[in-house]
Formats: sequence, structure tokens, C-alpha cells
Amino acid sequence: MSEEHDQQLLHLVIGGRVTDPRGVNFQDLKDIHVVGFFPDYASAEEAWRGWAQRTVDDAEMKYVIVHLHKLLEPDLPGK
Repeated sequence: MSEEHDQQLLHLVIGGRVTDPRGVNFQDLKDIHVVGFFPDYASAEEAWRGWAQRTVDDAEMKYVIVHLHKLLEPDLPGK
């Protein structure tokens, strides 16, 4: 495996309308916007920031970063 693949920490950026802005309970799962999958936190954060800023005036819209690498391989040490 190349060094680039060794460092891949898969992240997902999603967003949608939430029932309460303090939580992450989405109103309708069919309407979740999948921004994309990213190989590291920095690129996921850049995408998240762009979409979050587009919807900053709508308190019911929320974008989040999901650390997929932690779900897929929870026993891995590190980041």
C-alpha cells in the first residue's frame, strides 16, 4: 500500500434540515444532502465550511462531518 493510502482517514460531509439546531436529528432522511467523501479532515472541513456558510441564515439547516474512519476501524490508534 502506498504512503498516501496509509494516511487516508475517510470523512463524509452531509447536511439537511434538523428538528432542533442544537442536535443532529434530521427532519427527513430522504432530503439529506450528501456533499461528498473526503480522504482527510482538512478537505472535509473545507467542504463543510463552504456549505455551512451558504446556509448560515437558516437556523434549521445543519452540515456535519462524519468521521467514517472511526466507524469502519474503531480499534485503530491515533487520529
